[in-house]
Amino acid sequence: MKNLAELELLLQSPRNVVVIMHFKPDADALGSSLGLSGFLKKLGHRVQVIAPSNYPEFLAWLPGNEQVLAVDDRIADSLATAVHEIEKADIIFCLDFNNPNRVNALEKPLRDARGVKVMIDHHLEPENFADFQKWNIQSASTAGLVFDLIHDLKMVDKIDADIATCLYAGLMTDTGGFRHNNTRHQEFLIASSLVAHGADPHVIAKKIYDNNTLERLRLTGFALYEKLVVVTEYRTAYMALSGSELSRFNAQTGDLEGLVNYGLSIEGVRMAVLMYDRKDEVKLSFRSLGDFSVNELARKHFNGGGHRNAAGGQSKTSLQATLEKLLALLPEYKNQLNA
Repeated sequence: MKNLAELELLLQSPRNVVVIMHFKPDADALGSSLGLSGFLKKLGHRVQVIAPSNYPEFLAWLPGNEQVLAVDDRIADSLATAVHEIEKADIIFCLDFNNPNRVNALEKPLRDARGVKVMIDHHLEPENFADFQKWNIQSASTAGLVFDLIHDLKMVDKIDADIATCLYAGLMTDTGGFRHNNTRHQEFLIASSLVAHGADPHVIAKKIYDNNTLERLRLTGFALYEKLVVVTEYRTAYMALSGSELSRFNAQTGDLEGLVNYGLSIEGVRMAVLMYDRKDEVKLSFRSLGDFSVNELARKHFNGGGHRNAAGGQSKTSLQATLEKLLALLPEYKNQLNA
């Protein structure tokens, strides 16, 4: 990390700190933020964790989540409160995103904030908006980078069971339970240390992966039986879910988490895409195998990005028009998909 000594100096005196994650946070965004928050509080800082939107119910058990300020249209003044916290912060840690547009309505307040900005992230093509950055695309998770920061500061002894639990949750999910090709030996070393500090792998996995509602399971079954399409010529699988279909199953935040991976599990499929209606836009989730970069596809055509093998995007056209656009693009990528 550049200027680690300067950051270490900043952290020596109690300060007002904001830890902010990306819009629609997953386990890595929330877990890394809560883990870092717990660590900073042990150093005597006043910390406010901010989520630019709600997060899935199956993550609401993570230690410290009850103190997260989530921006929610249903909660009066939540946006104004978040803006106020950002404006008065001495230090702002930006976790699991590398472009301020990923915090949605908080983008301008974040850009304008007087506080020192620290970006900790592992996604491709970062914007140079932070004063300090710990950025490594080789890292499987932001939670792992938070652990690395604590290690670099020579304060691993500050990690307790709650901090370890939060960081392990982020590491576990962003490696797909240590199955994805981003899982290096470093991830296992970090996991081992977190377990030694109190993280319980069995409990964490059960609470995240085996904590479904009946509606979520039925939505998954419907999507796989009725909506999953394989385009054999282009080794691509896709699912497109309309707003009415999501409403039919009372879909909640996080209910589509991981659904796109089923398409990629089909033998011979190289790319899987999930697209679905959300308010006034269509959201897309991309997954791929090998050298095929869904990050490139998402950035070029769907105003998105992420990692080589996992990316997101969005479209302002209808679900049908978005699907037609995707299908029209496949011939352009035929050679890469069949390589």
